Amino acid sequence: MKSPVNIVAAFGLVLGAVFGMAGTFVAQPNLQGLLWAIDGAGLVAAAAVLALKFLRMEHELVAAGFIVFAIAEAVMLSGTAGGPVASVPAFGAGTVLWATALLLISVPRHFPLLIRVLGVGSAIFFGITGARIFWGEQILPTSAPLPFCAYPVLVLTFIGWIWSLLREVEK
Repeated sequence: MKSPVNIVAAFGLVLGAVFGMAGTFVAQPNLQGLLWAIDGAGLVAAAAVLALKFLRMEHELVAAGFIVFAIAEAVMLSGTAGGPVASVPAFGAGTVLWATALLLISVPRHFPLLIRVLGVGSAIFFGITGARIFWGEQILPTSAPLPFCAYPVLVLTFIGWIWSLLREVEK
């Protein structure tokens, strides 16, 4: 029996992964903003649904992580329309919240070890990025090496979450 919660969450995570990465590689600010808006909306919806799912399962830390992740995405989304330079404050706040959320989701032993390691790795990369922004560096969402090289690790984490959700559907 297919779980609509898992399907909706997986779809939101796919939107986040695909449109988020696409926005990172697009140079035109208007198109980049649109791609990141779709990415952010998909991830907010997925994280909200997953928070409810894990709360019902009594996995409170994982649920809290997805709540914080939804907040992080909403914060980032608030700066997206301003373009890369104007979005730096919201992006900095969002990356710190992403790091917090990823730790809350990845430290408990709910997901398989590899997915949890990817989540912790993403948390470290985005925590460093956020700390540098709060330290006063002008780091754009597309700056290299961080955060640019952190996105693939985050997307791999999403793929792990999607895989876990869809495996539950098959059972």
